[in-house]
Amino acid sequence: MDKLLINGGVSLNGEIRIAGAKNSALPILAATLLTPETVQVCNLPHLFDITTMIELLGCMGVQPVIDEKLNVEVNSSTIKHFSAPYELVKTMRASILVLGPLLTRFGEAEVALPGGCAIGSRPVNLHISALQAMGADVVVVDGYIRASVNGKLKGAHIFMDLVTVTGTENVMMAATLAEGQTIIDNAAREPEVVDLANCLIRMGADINGQGTDTIIINGVSELKGCSYSVMPDRIETGTYLIAAAATRGHIKVKDTRPDILESVLSKLEQAGADIKVGDDWIDLDMHGQRPKAVSLRTAPYPAFPTDMQAQFTALNSVAIGAGAITETVFENRFMHVHEMNRMGASIKVEGNTVFVEGVESLKGAPVMATDLRASASLIIAGLVSENETTVDRIYHIDRGYECIEEKLQLLGAKIRRIPS
Repeated sequence: MDKLLINGGVSLNGEIRIAGAKNSALPILAATLLTPETVQVCNLPHLFDITTMIELLGCMGVQPVIDEKLNVEVNSSTIKHFSAPYELVKTMRASILVLGPLLTRFGEAEVALPGGCAIGSRPVNLHISALQAMGADVVVVDGYIRASVNGKLKGAHIFMDLVTVTGTENVMMAATLAEGQTIIDNAAREPEVVDLANCLIRMGADINGQGTDTIIINGVSELKGCSYSVMPDRIETGTYLIAAAATRGHIKVKDTRPDILESVLSKLEQAGADIKVGDDWIDLDMHGQRPKAVSLRTAPYPAFPTDMQAQFTALNSVAIGAGAITETVFENRFMHVHEMNRMGASIKVEGNTVFVEGVESLKGAPVMATDLRASASLIIAGLVSENETTVDRIYHIDRGYECIEEKLQLLGAKIRRIPS
C-alpha cells in the first residue's frame, strides 16, 4: 500500500487542468444500462471508483470498450445478469445507482447493500420506498436489495424525506422508462444531478426541472445511444484552489466551471484570495499573504458543499484568526481533526461544529487518511507544514482525485508516492 511523502513550506504556483466529475461520471455510466444502443461517455476521470463501475458493468455481461482517448463506449445489449455483487459494491456506495436502470429496463435487479467511505449513515431506504411507490416489489434479503416489477414501473409523485443525490438520480433514471409521469419533490439540485439529466435527455428522455427541487419526468418507451461528455469536477477544482490559498500561492485551474462554485469562491475571497474567472478557468492569487480564517456551514447545493469542509479546516488551521465550521449533511465527518491536531493545529470539535484557531505553521508528522475528502485535507496540511509529512492509506484519495501528486508537482509541491 502506498503513502504520500510531502515536504511542506512551498507556495503552489502554476496551471493545471481539472478532470471530469466522479460524481457525474458514476451515474452516467449506470445510465448506459437504460438502452440497448451504444453510449459513449467522454471526459471520464482516471479513478479507482470509475474502474469499479466499469468492472460492475462487466460482471453483468456488458463489455465496455475504452478508446485511445480514454472515452468509454458501453453497449448493454449483451447483459446477462441483473446483479451487483457485494465484492464490488462494498468498495463504492455509488454501485446502488444501477438499481433504478436495471429495474426499469429489465424488470428485475439485485444490488448488495453499499459500502464506501465511513462518513455516517447514508440510508438507502429512500431509494427503496420511492421504487415501491412506482410499483416495484422490493425486499432486503441476506444483505442484498432484490427488486422486481410485473410489467413496467408506474409514474408516481415522490417526496424525498431527505435531500439525497443518489436517491434523486436513481429515481430519475427509473422514471425515464416508466409508464406515465413521475414528479420528484425535494429533489437534489446538485450540478451532477443536472449533468445526468442532460445526458438522459440526449438519450431521448423527457425531463424538466433539473437544478430545482422539483423534477418532472414523463416516461418514454425507449432510450437511444448518444455521446456525452462529463462535466468538470467542482470538488477537485475547489481542493486545488484551497491548497493554493493555504500555501499563499497563485494558480490557474483550467477546464472547469466557475458558475457551480460560487459558495466556495466567495469563502476564498473572504480568506483574502484575489480571484478572477473566465468561462472555463479560475485564477487565484494570494499575493504571498497568509489566509484569513473563515466560518462556514455546509448544506445541500447551492449552499456550501460538505465535500469541501475538511479542506477549509486545513486552511483555517494556518489562517489569521479563528473560524467555526459546521457540518449539517453527514455525521462523523471530522476524522481529520485528530490527525491535524497531531501536526500542531488548534482545533476543537463540539457536536457538529469544529472551532479552529489559526497557528503560524503546522509541523510535519505521519498521518492516516480516513476518508476521501479528509485525505485531501491532510495533504493540504502537509503542504503548509514545516518538515516532512507522510499520509498513509491513500487508497482513499485515489478514489476521488486523478493523479493528485503529479498535479501538485506541476504546481511546485514537493510530494511523491512511496511504497509503505
